[in-house]
Amino acid sequence: MNIPKFPAYLLASLVAFTGCEQPLRISTPNPSQNALSGSAYYKKVGAMKWDEREPIALKEILGGDIPKFLKTFVPIRVSIIDSTGHTIHCTYFVAPDYLSIGSNRDFARVPLTPMAAQQIADSFHCFLPTRKMVNDIYAQAKVKLEPVPLYAFRDSALIFWHHHLIIEGQRKGRKGLIAGIKKDLVISDKLSRAPKTDREAIYGWHKPDGTPIQPLYTGHVNWWVDYSHGIRLIYRKVRINGHWMDYVDVMKNPAYRALLCDEEFCDCYRYDFTSIK
Repeated sequence: MNIPKFPAYLLASLVAFTGCEQPLRISTPNPSQNALSGSAYYKKVGAMKWDEREPIALKEILGGDIPKFLKTFVPIRVSIIDSTGHTIHCTYFVAPDYLSIGSNRDFARVPLTPMAAQQIADSFHCFLPTRKMVNDIYAQAKVKLEPVPLYAFRDSALIFWHHHLIIEGQRKGRKGLIAGIKKDLVISDKLSRAPKTDREAIYGWHKPDGTPIQPLYTGHVNWWVDYSHGIRLIYRKVRINGHWMDYVDVMKNPAYRALLCDEEFCDCYRYDFTSIK
């Protein structure tokens, strides 16, 4: 099997495949001794505005200060039938939970702007999901929780922390791929064709019947972040019928794009709309 080669610590090490895809572990820097726990992060940024707290979150996450369980990505399997009647199988690998700061014992989910999310995704050799991928992840999630909307001080760090604690109370220690707890920051045709270039796209927060609370929406300016937003990282390399492909090549391929995207063009790949480096 030919496994793609990537630079230095951004290399993702794959677990051996034995007939079906197993979890995939991404590599990140080792956190420093001064790395913040989840509770310590929110204690530090509790009174800060988004543009004050986000550089702190970026420094922690890019420095490897994320819980170990988030580094083991789980497979999502989808398939389509092409125009010739052949079935095309696809497996992509997703973080089991939304982006967080801290350790396994003391972590906290951290909503971020698309600018920060894209920087983190690039650094960890990942990308952000499409609407279709959010639906597929929800369908295959092991832990599905009832959404809990909040209404006051939605963009404050204290509400971010409060919402995280609500989710943990619901989760009750259950492990595995989790969904239904956040709206996803997504990539979308609506971004690449929007008259304004400073928008963000959100989607999801599924109810137990599978209906998303949030339709695909691009009305927020890209610095808006509230407690309901979540960043789900997707590993950049995708397996199509057993062969590795870059997700951009999959999205550009007329025969394959429907595996990852259910929009008309599927040509928005990241949050600056330039070619992938």
